[in-house]
Amino acid sequence: MTDTPAARAVPALSDEAFLDHVADRLAALPTVSAVTLGGSRAQGLHTAGSDWDLAVYYRGPFDPARLRALGWEGEVGELGAWGGGVFNGGAWLTIDGRHVDVHYRDLDVVEHELAEARAGRFHWEPLMFHLAGIPSYLVVAELAVNRVLRGTLPAPRYPEALREAAPPVWRQQAAMTLRYAKGAHAPRGQLTEVAGALATAAAQTAHAVLAERGEWVTNEKRLLTRAELRGLDPLIVSLSPDPAALRDAVSRAAALLGLPE
Repeated sequence: MTDTPAARAVPALSDEAFLDHVADRLAALPTVSAVTLGGSRAQGLHTAGSDWDLAVYYRGPFDPARLRALGWEGEVGELGAWGGGVFNGGAWLTIDGRHVDVHYRDLDVVEHELAEARAGRFHWEPLMFHLAGIPSYLVVAELAVNRVLRGTLPAPRYPEALREAAPPVWRQQAAMTLRYAKGAHAPRGQLTEVAGALATAAAQTAHAVLAERGEWVTNEKRLLTRAELRGLDPLIVSLSPDPAALRDAVSRAAALLGLPE
């Protein structure tokens, strides 16, 4: 096929053939032990235009230059380019007219976080596009819900120890977020800051709700809906810059989220 943007706009391969082709190429990269399909396509929630979320699980050193050398159009990041931590980088690519994200997953890190989650331990990390940041057990959640295309990976159940340990941590974060908004932003009439705090606290509370249920979370796209916390939307829409109204809004949000003031 001619290598032009117009030609790439129409996929030449069926979805199945495309997935096989990409998985084979990724699995052949040095130190890669497994390849998975994630996101909405792994969970059967995708539409025709949904992106393709893939991950390469590697053991030992992984060189993004090897991925770049495959010649696919797009941006290939270095290790740690997405902030470091458990979500340690990846690539945004266009392959056969399809948008493809490739995530890097260090198996040593993943296995460590699996052991930590089973012991009821985790830590919090900031991540671009995520209001509440992410728990380190996000990479364990991916093992549980993603589809393994090449290689073998564990498929863990939600650990009971994590169900007990995670909710109070998330609720404490949410309560502190609202407390700060009420004391620092509301008195100044800072509507935008208060709105951001309400949204962040809602996402933090949603993590607590889903952890209590033993339901894995891999991103925030459906987080509030799954936790049945969309009731905060009308409150945010009704905000005004009046300090008294903002303080009242924070109190109402705390009540809606079941948090102490």
